Amino acid sequence: MKVTVVGASGLIGTRLSEKLRRSGHDVAAASLSLGVDTVTGKGLDVAMAGTEVVVDVTNAASFGDGSALDFFKSSTKNLLAAAAQAGIRHYLALSVVGTPRLVESDYFRAKMVQENLIRASGRPYTILRSTQFYEFINGLIDIGAEGNVFRLPSALMRPVAAGDVAAFLAQLAAGAPLGDVVEIGGPEQFGIDEIARIYLAANEDERQVITDQSTSYFGVELTDDALIPGAGARMARQTLSDWLYQSMGE
Repeated sequence: MKVTVVGASGLIGTRLSEKLRRSGHDVAAASLSLGVDTVTGKGLDVAMAGTEVVVDVTNAASFGDGSALDFFKSSTKNLLAAAAQAGIRHYLALSVVGTPRLVESDYFRAKMVQENLIRASGRPYTILRSTQFYEFINGLIDIGAEGNVFRLPSALMRPVAAGDVAAFLAQLAAGAPLGDVVEIGGPEQFGIDEIARIYLAANEDERQVITDQSTSYFGVELTDDALIPGAGARMARQTLSDWLYQSMGE
């Protein structure tokens, strides 16, 4: 089966492409660095030719302003048009757990627009919402950086390894479109402030974490469960401690 991975050079895309190839699929890697521009549509027709499944793991370059909305609107419209032209039988996209609850944020409003465009397209689809990746914890805790301390809320998260997300995407890509949203989260639940303390301690970083519920998350104040997946979510395997141990050895 030919699968086009759009955003193939990113954190998830590289892992997903490798897993699909190992499973025997013909993978077309599409990304800006490989000459495919989803915002302008350049190179999409060639990348989609002969493809049965497209997996959209693209992401906006900026999270904090209206550029994310511009990116996801243009990119998703172009991808859906190219998918229709190529007769794609399954459009699979990666989104974020909590998106409908966080639309006051520019970034999450943009992700909601992306999801709605996919639903309204008439293409057979699956949307996978994931929790925050372990690999992005450093960037996550930086939202609360203030001098030599971090001010972070205690809102709960179930962070997940990028490899586990890529593996689930590969499984979904090989299956029939669900016409629905599914979710994946990590095996453990932490407060954001708690994650920060664990991560900093593992990196021998002595900066202090102060619990502060007023710290916004990409422009929105979090409720305790805004970032928690629903009861039917896929439970990933790799724990935070296992991931930290593995990442420290790399």
